[in-house]
Amino acid sequence: MNAPSSSPSGVSTEPTGALDRFFRVSERGSTLGTEIRGGLATFFAMAYVIVLNPLIIGTAEDVNGDTLGIPQVAAMTALVAAVSCVLMGVVSRYPFAIAAGMGLNAVVAYGVAPLMPWSDVFLLIVVEGVLLLILVMTGFRTAVFSAIPAGLKTAIAVGVGLFLALVGLVNAGFVQAGDGTPVQLGDGGLNGWPILVFVVGLLVTIALYVRKVPGAMLIGIVVSTVLALALETFLGDGENGLGWSLTVPSLPTGVGDLVSVPDISLLGLFLQGGSDVLSRWSEIGVATVVTLIFTLLLADFFDTMGTMVGVAHQGGLTDEDGNLENTRGVLVADSIGTVLGGVGSASVATVYAESAAGVGEGARTGIAPIVTGVLMLLSALFTPLVSLVPFEAATPILVIVGFMMMTQVTSIDFQDPALALGSFTTIIMMPFTYSISNGIGIGLLTYAFVSLVLGKGRQVHPVLWVISAVFLFHFAEAPILALFG
Repeated sequence: MNAPSSSPSGVSTEPTGALDRFFRVSERGSTLGTEIRGGLATFFAMAYVIVLNPLIIGTAEDVNGDTLGIPQVAAMTALVAAVSCVLMGVVSRYPFAIAAGMGLNAVVAYGVAPLMPWSDVFLLIVVEGVLLLILVMTGFRTAVFSAIPAGLKTAIAVGVGLFLALVGLVNAGFVQAGDGTPVQLGDGGLNGWPILVFVVGLLVTIALYVRKVPGAMLIGIVVSTVLALALETFLGDGENGLGWSLTVPSLPTGVGDLVSVPDISLLGLFLQGGSDVLSRWSEIGVATVVTLIFTLLLADFFDTMGTMVGVAHQGGLTDEDGNLENTRGVLVADSIGTVLGGVGSASVATVYAESAAGVGEGARTGIAPIVTGVLMLLSALFTPLVSLVPFEAATPILVIVGFMMMTQVTSIDFQDPALALGSFTTIIMMPFTYSISNGIGIGLLTYAFVSLVLGKGRQVHPVLWVISAVFLFHFAEAPILALFG
């Protein structure tokens, strides 16, 4: 009788049941416990979306001066994320979580809503999601992914890592806008108890990580959350006198503070615009509406691709060319998530870079986002419990994950000028412009330009020439429209 095969880590790769076979848990060197732990880590890393998205989408005024409301958007943010995460887990079988995209929600709130009613805004998002799905089903979106050289895919992963680290440092207040400088350390120094929580959480997580303690990141979140609760309980004044960046940690005082029925009144708002939506869009201008859809489409398209590449690289889920098996499944789930974001009035849903937190805990399959989705569903009922975890307690793991993704930079061939400069600009532009899609666009343009200058334009895949032209138009959109407008 043959002995069961095992992964390099010593975990058996022989499936132990239907669940194991479907999600390929053992095959990928994972266990059910590891997947659950990874799903928990991802949830806590991205739970801030339930608080932050409502503050952006729920408070912004549309063209009529109407707002959606924070409780309503909070409920739909959690529910859309719950359904989308479960869908991703089942369809793709990879550890990618989905929720309303930060940055994309700002575009929606401050770039689209001032031009039209909220019902039309979410109809626009539904249209964008359907177009994304068409691009996936026709194979174009997958072709773009396959056309990018392996070195640039690695650079995207590294750039996403630096972007995540910066997000963590900024959200914790460890890095802030300076007086006369773009950024600085704290507010001129590391002042305040919230910064202490971040530093303690970071040091605890580092110590556990280098000691290879299972659940290091999740333990770090728990330890720093307990510290945050203790500080707020004994030193806080109930008015955020300690200066927490967003969520003020506080213990619930009764059952009413624990459980609340989610308000789903925003569900299907996109259908309430009536049959005259096209006439309203024509008043805005067909070119403007098309530009808005294109902007959302481009950002969503490449944000998802960049995150997928980065997280997959970190988890060792890609082949030697940086490609991911069943890429179409990931992109189909992501596109449907965007449609759900429009249907649920929760903004554009996209794959979250914070999925890397779960992968950092060992998650390798779709079970992890299903766990995250279930927790998102519960959080719609138990919002106060989600509010226990302040940014300062959760963001240390983003810094650690950034380090883990940064280590891949050694595999980039910096002897190839086109690849080297393309990778460099990809890596630096993600954190410096605070946008994954900007980093990808500038990196691809640089790679194509240097290849052309060196007389090696033929080594650039035809699809990349098309995408480079699209990005070039996107970046120069304002002066081009002004020239012909």
